[in-house]
Amino acid sequence: MSSTFLYGANVHANGIRQHYLRYGGDSTSTGQPLVLIPGITSPAVTWGFVAERLGQHFDTYVLDVRGRGLSSSGPELGYDTNTCADDVIAFIRALQLENVVLAGHSMGARFTIRAMTRGAENVDKLVLIDPPVSGPGRREYPSKLPWYVDSIRDCLQGADIETMRQYCPTWSEEHLRLRAEWLHTCFEPAIVQAFEEFHSVDIHQDLPGIDVPTLLICAGKGGVIQDADKAEIRELLPSTRIATAENAGHMIPWDDYEGFFDAFGDFLGPEL
Repeated sequence: MSSTFLYGANVHANGIRQHYLRYGGDSTSTGQPLVLIPGITSPAVTWGFVAERLGQHFDTYVLDVRGRGLSSSGPELGYDTNTCADDVIAFIRALQLENVVLAGHSMGARFTIRAMTRGAENVDKLVLIDPPVSGPGRREYPSKLPWYVDSIRDCLQGADIETMRQYCPTWSEEHLRLRAEWLHTCFEPAIVQAFEEFHSVDIHQDLPGIDVPTLLICAGKGGVIQDADKAEIRELLPSTRIATAENAGHMIPWDDYEGFFDAFGDFLGPEL
């Protein structure tokens, strides 16, 4: 099957350069735009294998979150949850996208939640992929900060597949190679702040303010979202549809590619 990748590009939005990759375009089965916000150390290119398939159905945009990939980075920028949520809002507005499916993985899901309560416009549906449910007074996020920091520092020196395999032993060589190539673009202070805000920012307070159909996809083996968390989320946002990729850890499509797409069901219309 031919690639759905179209191009990479940059747009000035929320005062910074935001880099993105586009797949599918208007010639897809629906033409509906889908904006994907990756997680804490996942530049847009690492989600290309997912976006290729999404691009068969949607006009798909994968964003490099600030401080990662080819988007603006450096010590002069802010990396807090509100600022990054505003980046999402500004990105959609700058490209004049309408009727958007807004999807986020992990940290990216938290940013999409916050974006919805900070004025995101033209969003039709929301997809939350295993978002951290830590926060003030809650249990800690299961991953630890040194795992991120140490691997970034290794890549800044020039790391190979075998170095990355120590951190991600179950990943394929293709994904390990991409991580070894791109992880150095993750600005350490941005990653540290995001991780710390997993614990200091209460994202649950935003859930009752969401007024679009929402799908929560949980990793069955990730340890991030437990049954009690699902019940609380459903209480805060009763309209939430919840699906679980039973055979996957937190990096769901890396662990179970087909199970990831199966978890969408008919939520987006076409079967993925």
